[in-house]
Amino acid sequence: MAAVIIGVDTGGTFTDMLLFRDGRLSVHKVLSTPADPAQAILTGLGDLAVLEQLTIFVHGSTVATNAVLEHKGVTTGLITTAGFRDVLEIGRQTRPQLYNLRVAKVPPLVPQALRAEVIERLNEQGDVLIALDEASLTEALAQLQTAGIEALAISLLFSFANPRHEQRVAELARAQGLYVSVSCEVLPEFREYERTSTVVLNSYVGPLIDRYLAQLEQRLAPQTKLRIMQSNGGSISSTVARREAARTLLSGPAAGVVGAAYVGQVAGIEQLITLDIGGTSTDVALIDGALTETTDGKIGGYPNKLPMIDIHTVGAGGGSIAWFDTGGALRVGPRSAGADPGPAAYGRGGKEATVTDAHVVLGRLIPEAFLGGSMQLALDAARSAVATIAEQLHSSLEEAALGILRIANANMEAAIRVISVERGSDPRRFTLIAFGGAGPLHACELAAILRIPRVLIPTTPGVLSAFGMLIADTLKDYVRTIMLAAEEAQEPVEQILQELAQQGHADLLQEGIASEQIQLERSLDLRYVGQSYELTVPFESTIEQASAAFHALHEQRFGYCDPNERIQVVNVRLKARGSVEQPTLAQHAGQSGDRVPEPLLWRTVVFAGEQGPTAHKTPIYARDTLYAGAILRGPAIITQYDTTTVVAPDWQLSVDSVGSLILQQEGQEGL
Repeated sequence: MAAVIIGVDTGGTFTDMLLFRDGRLSVHKVLSTPADPAQAILTGLGDLAVLEQLTIFVHGSTVATNAVLEHKGVTTGLITTAGFRDVLEIGRQTRPQLYNLRVAKVPPLVPQALRAEVIERLNEQGDVLIALDEASLTEALAQLQTAGIEALAISLLFSFANPRHEQRVAELARAQGLYVSVSCEVLPEFREYERTSTVVLNSYVGPLIDRYLAQLEQRLAPQTKLRIMQSNGGSISSTVARREAARTLLSGPAAGVVGAAYVGQVAGIEQLITLDIGGTSTDVALIDGALTETTDGKIGGYPNKLPMIDIHTVGAGGGSIAWFDTGGALRVGPRSAGADPGPAAYGRGGKEATVTDAHVVLGRLIPEAFLGGSMQLALDAARSAVATIAEQLHSSLEEAALGILRIANANMEAAIRVISVERGSDPRRFTLIAFGGAGPLHACELAAILRIPRVLIPTTPGVLSAFGMLIADTLKDYVRTIMLAAEEAQEPVEQILQELAQQGHADLLQEGIASEQIQLERSLDLRYVGQSYELTVPFESTIEQASAAFHALHEQRFGYCDPNERIQVVNVRLKARGSVEQPTLAQHAGQSGDRVPEPLLWRTVVFAGEQGPTAHKTPIYARDTLYAGAILRGPAIITQYDTTTVVAPDWQLSVDSVGSLILQQEGQEGL
C-alpha cells in the first residue's frame, strides 16, 4: 500500500494542509481554531477523507510559540546553584532601545518566589568544589512542590562540563511526578543566562505540548506516525518533541524556509530571500547557497540557544489592523484580527480595517475567487472598515487603502533589511521567493522598493510551509563546550565528534531512519581570543581549515579579519541528518503554437501612481491555465485556491517548467 503523507501547518488564521497520495499533491485550508488547534486539523482531515488512511503526519504547531508570546505556559519552577537564582532577572546588560529611558524588560517566565537554590559548586573544568548537598535539594523540591509548580527547569553552574549534580537533581524531581527539563540534556553549552533561559522555555511549554500531542495521537488512526517540525528545519518524532518542546518554537516558519530552498533548487536559484506573509506576521530569511542557522534566537524577548533557522519576524500580515497612535499617525499591526473574527472582509463580525481589507478595496483580492470560491469575501464590509481610516485621513477610500499597504510594506521592508543589508548581503544579488497566504500580494512592491530584480512564486505558495514539512529531513543537533586554543584543539575535537557521531547515529536509528540514510555534519564555534561571541564554521578534517573559513566569514560579517590573531574553539557541534524520500514536483506542459492564456474576466484594480491612486483595467487569470513558457505583462491578477498573485504594472511574468511564476521588473537588473 502506497504511503499517504500529509503536512499540516497551524497558523493564526488558517490551518494549511498538503496531502501527498498516489504521486499527487492536494491543497486544503480551514480556519484555525485557537482554543483547540486539533479541532481544525480533524475538520480538515475529514474534508479530505483521509483520517483512517494516513501513514505519516508531519505537523508544525504554534502551540508553544503562542504560549510564550501570550505568557500562558504552565507554572514553572527553577533550581539552580546557590547564589545564581537571579540570573534570569539580571540577563545581559543590553538595551534594545538605546535612547528609551522607560524601556521595560520582559518579566522572567519564572518569578523569584519559584526559583530555588541548592548548595553545590563546580569549576569551569567540571571539577567538584562543593559536593551536592542532598538536604538543600530536598528542601528546594519541597518548597517548589508546595508552591504548586507543574514543571521544573534545572540549570546548575558549569553542568555542561560535568552533568552529575544536575542528573541527581533531575532524578529526585522526576520521582515526584514533575515535568522536568535539565540543561545537560536540553543544552549542554556555556553561557549561564542563555542556557537557563532555554531550559526554562522547555519546561514552560513542555506540558502543553505533551498534552496537545498526546491528544492528537489519540485522535489519529493507530497506524499514523506523527512527526513534529523543529525550528532547525528538520522533523523529530512526537515522543522526542513532547520531551524537548522548545525545539518546536518556530516550527511553521522554519518549514516554509525549507520548502522555499527546495523550490529555489528546482528553479536553479541558490540566492534567495524568503517572504512568508500569513494572517498575523511576516517571516523573512536569507538563503545564500544554504540555509542560514543561528543559536542566538529569541522568542518573545526570551533567549533560545537551540539551533534554529535564522528567521526574522514582524507583526505584519493579512490580518494586521490599521490604527492611529496618540500623535495621529497611521500604524499597521502588530495587533491582528486573527481567525475570529478575522478581517472585516471575512464577514464574521470584524469591524477594524486590516491589510486584507485594503487589498479587497483596491480590487486585488477577487471576492468570489477567494479560497477557490469556497469563501465569499464581503466587499461592502471591507469598504466600510477602510472608510473609517479614510475619514480620519481626510482622503479617498483608495488613498487610505494604499496608505495601509504602504505602511505594512515598510514594516516588511525593514525586516528584509535586517537579514540582508544589516548582515553584509546585498538584496540585489537575490531572488525574492514569496509565499504564505499574502506573500504574492506584496512581492512586486517589496522587490521594487529593495531593487530585488526577480520574484519567484511557487506552485502552491499558500501552503509552502506544509510542503516544507513533507520534504523535511529528520534532524538532531548536538553540542559540547570545550573552550580550547585552536593549536591545542585538534585531538579533543576529533574525540568529541566521534562520541557525538555515535550518539547521533543511535538516535536516528531510534527514529526509524535506515543507516544508509544517515549523514553527519560537523562544525565548530570559533572566535578570536578575547571576543565575546563566536561564528560557526564547517569542520572537515583540520583546525587549520576551519580557521581559514572563520577568517573569511568574519570578513564578510564584520568587514575585517586578522589572520595573525589567535583563535579559540568554543563549541563542537554535530548535526545528524536522516534523509527522507521527497515528493517530486511534476513538470508542466508547454504551450502549443501561439496560444496565450485567456483571462477569466477583467476588473478595475488600483495601484499607486505618480499622481496618486491610478485605476487599471486588469485581466484576472486562473493559475492552472498558465502553462510552462507562458508570458504575461502586468498589471495582472493570478488567482488560485491558496493565494492571489499581483503582477504590478511594468512587471513581466513567465512560467517555468514546474509551474512556478517568475516575475521581473522591466528595466531592472540585479548585481
